[in-house]
Amino acid sequence: MSESIFPIRAQYRTILPVLALLGGCAAQVPAVEVTRFHAGDAVARSGGFLIEGADGLSSDSIEFRTYAGAVSQQMQRVGFTDETGLKTFAPSQYIARISYGRDVRSAAPVSRSPVSVGVGGSTGSYGSGLGLGIGINLSGKPKDQIDTRLSVQIRRRADNAAIWEGRAQTIAKEGTPASQPGIAAAKLATALFSNYPGKSGETITVP
Repeated sequence: MSESIFPIRAQYRTILPVLALLGGCAAQVPAVEVTRFHAGDAVARSGGFLIEGADGLSSDSIEFRTYAGAVSQQMQRVGFTDETGLKTFAPSQYIARISYGRDVRSAAPVSRSPVSVGVGGSTGSYGSGLGLGIGINLSGKPKDQIDTRLSVQIRRRADNAAIWEGRAQTIAKEGTPASQPGIAAAKLATALFSNYPGKSGETITVP
C-alpha cells in the first residue's frame, strides 16, 4: 500500500464539520469551470476507495486533509465507500488520486493617476475669480486574483486503469472568503462531482 495514502479515518472527522460550515459559504465562491473524462456509461458508481496524493504529494499537511476530506465527502455522496482506517481483508477496489494548486494572478496596474487637479479662472474689469478642483481616485490598487485548482483521478486497483478523471478551477479576488483554501476546496469538490460522472470531454461552468 502506498505510503502517501491518507492515513486514518479519524482525521476526516476533524475536516467534515468544517466542510459542513463551509457549505453555507458556497454561494460566495465564484463559478467553477469543470471538465471530466471517462470511458462511458459503465463508469463505477460504488465500491471502496482510498485517497492518495498524486505526484508524491504529501498527505501530512492540513491543506491535503482539507482537499481529501472534501473529495471523500463527495465520492461517498455519489455512492462510493471510504475505506480509510477500516480493517478489511482485501485492499480497496479503487484509488482516488488528488492534486491541487493555487496561483496568484497579478492585477493590472492602475492606468490613471490617483489624484487629478483642475484649475479654472476668469478675469474682468471689476475683479477676478479662481476655482480649484481636486478629484481623488479612492478605488485603490486592484486586488490580485487567486486561481485555485483541484484534480481527481479514480483508478481501479486491480489493473491500475483510470476509470474517471476530473479537473475543476475557480478564480477569486485575494483576501475574499472565496480565496481561502478551505472554502475553495469544498466548492471545487462539490462542482467536480455534480451530476457524476458527467459528460466526457465537456467543459461546463458550475455556479
